[in-house]
Amino acid sequence: GMFYYCKYLTELNLSNFNTQNVTNMNGMFYYCASLTELNLSNFNTKNVTNMNRMFYDCGALTSLNVSNFNTQNVTDMSGMFHGCESLTSLNLSNFNTQNVTNMYEMFLKCKSLIKLNLLNFNTQNVTNMSHMFESCKSLKRKNIITEDENILNIIENLYLKKNPNI
Repeated sequence: GMFYYCKYLTELNLSNFNTQNVTNMNGMFYYCASLTELNLSNFNTKNVTNMNRMFYDCGALTSLNVSNFNTQNVTDMSGMFHGCESLTSLNLSNFNTQNVTNMYEMFLKCKSLIKLNLLNFNTQNVTNMSHMFESCKSLKRKNIITEDENILNIIENLYLKKNPNI
């Protein structure tokens, strides 16, 4: 990834970053552990197919706006927000996930996450959703906004057994 393991980087201005031809954002901000804010408002992601571990262990990020992301061609979102332990909410209602096949550990260790909007998630082609919400200690079932049957089943079958308060 481009900013892979920039663990002391605290801020990054990418407002004039041209990403229109980028297809692979795998590990782009991997372990940017001190990054507190990130402006991705001008990111063009329409050609991206891989967002695996894109924000992996960005533990200091308190907010992340990805509302402009075009995810129609993305197939891999595994570990995308893994370890974003300071995020309290994440609105992914604009995400088009119809071509995604891998959501393994997508939100693993997002321990401060209180609200998660997955309203337009379509997981019909996803083959791996293991540990998707593992260690999301603050996330309650009622604050996961979704109509996707697979996500609802994960919440019901896996997490109600472990934590009846989710």
